[in-house]
Amino acid sequence: MRWDAQALMPPPAGAAANGASPALLPLAGLVRSVTTPELAGITFHEVTAKSVLNKVPAGSRMPFEWTINPYRGCSHACVYCFARKTHTYLDFDAGRDFDSQVVVKVNAAEVLRKELARPSWGRHQVALGTNTDPYQRAEGRYQLMPGIITALAESGTPLSILTKGTLLARDIPLLKSAATQVPVGLGISLAMTNEALQEAIEPGTPGPRARLKLVSRLREAGLPCGVMAMPILPWLTDSDEALDSLFSSLAAAGATGVTAGALYLKPGGTKEWFMKWLAANHPGLAGRYGRLYGSGSYASKEYRAWLAGRVRYFKARYGFSDSSGFSHRDLDDPRNEEAEYPAGIIPAPKPTTAPASPTPATQATLF
Repeated sequence: MRWDAQALMPPPAGAAANGASPALLPLAGLVRSVTTPELAGITFHEVTAKSVLNKVPAGSRMPFEWTINPYRGCSHACVYCFARKTHTYLDFDAGRDFDSQVVVKVNAAEVLRKELARPSWGRHQVALGTNTDPYQRAEGRYQLMPGIITALAESGTPLSILTKGTLLARDIPLLKSAATQVPVGLGISLAMTNEALQEAIEPGTPGPRARLKLVSRLREAGLPCGVMAMPILPWLTDSDEALDSLFSSLAAAGATGVTAGALYLKPGGTKEWFMKWLAANHPGLAGRYGRLYGSGSYASKEYRAWLAGRVRYFKARYGFSDSSGFSHRDLDDPRNEEAEYPAGIIPAPKPTTAPASPTPATQATLF
């Protein structure tokens, strides 16, 4: 496995000379694979990272330039997760391994502080939760996020977090403090209120009611909270009854904005894994999904246009029509949905005001 790209120490002497791959578990303890009884079935691969700040590729439609992913792989095990293919870059598979083989960058906060201290760092917004969830179950064990949040806030770097994990509630006091130092954006991912379907398709996540409660707790704490209501699943969560339940629940919870969009099925990992799940759990829909998505990643333009109309209706009905974030604004180019984030997730810049002239009493403290 290609751990050497993340390691601070070189592979054992002679490994390259004799053609051997670096050992997964070096004697120096650089990498350690562990399992715990309370998280049965999940293996954590602890690695030391050289860098944790990731530059978003030039030309990206994302509304941020930098990301941090303290974990790779995700025990939330969402069948539709678009990030599954990234696990194959580590020689894991995009299916079961993505759910059960979690890479942990145990030195993330320490490395981040060093990167943020560089004179070249421009204090651009950093987004967390763009690939795998920073508040998945591993966070309860490793507690990487408090150090990351603190490092970003103390360096003057705006941050945003998107998660399904209710463990975020642990850090509400820290996030409130951070929001006094830098702009902070927060988002919860929730696209269905059907508990049975959620448990089947997102088996490792907190249920809808728990996430709605988290939205309310964040708002009560005076923090923003947008909701990514994605993916909407054709013929499973796109009925008027399902959408009404979703949007009414989000409004009642106090969400600051909502983005909704159709399921995205990227071939090469996600699409194959999802279609396997669909055939086993909803065999009558397999052929319909095959026709709707064809060989590509996006539902047909006709379906997206229909769903856009229903989403517009329910957003207006529940007071979200003025909020930013509508994933199907450009039906001819569905990639635009990747750049659409609802109000609350992208940090709002702090207002700039001219400083008042110092009084004689305060002027002495400035020098």
